Amino acid sequence: MTLHPTWLEPVERLVDAGGMVLVVLAGVAVLVFSMAVERFWFYRLSWRPARRQLVRYWAARRDHQSWSARTLRDVWADALIARLGRPLPWLKLLVALCPLLGLLGTVTGMISVFDSLALSDTGQARAMADGVARATLPTLTGMAIAVVGLLFISRLEHVIRREEQRLHDRLAQALENRELALQAREEKDA
Repeated sequence: MTLHPTWLEPVERLVDAGGMVLVVLAGVAVLVFSMAVERFWFYRLSWRPARRQLVRYWAARRDHQSWSARTLRDVWADALIARLGRPLPWLKLLVALCPLLGLLGTVTGMISVFDSLALSDTGQARAMADGVARATLPTLTGMAIAVVGLLFISRLEHVIRREEQRLHDRLAQALENRELALQAREEKDA
């Protein structure tokens, strides 16, 4: 009979398979993928309304040509783009840690393999092969998480560059639309 809850069984299997470092890697993977999901929902639900609101604020201003107006437009745009890329430094840090954590798991696993071989006084090739396979599992896991994380980082950076260009295009288009509307109104009044 076990004294621990059944929901801990997967964690126990992780520790048995690759050591405590594999559990840490699983936690890092959860963080990376939860940040990815959060950025997806931020982009879908919050980004577009915020971009539209900024374009409306810019179009509603009277002054668009002065240095201070252009600086204000750039500050507004940069702040909005920064919101889109806010988790990027953390994602890069976590992705860079994954291979290092995997290597740590491999080294600690190999140390335990050599310790167990030294204590048993037998040169069992099967036990050593099993231990080496178990020790290299964290490296494989760390590399796999890092590769998927790098794909997400690359995609997020691409989206940020694209959305920055779209934002500047929309700000310029809003200004042109306003000027055309003013010209049409002047021609109608004349």
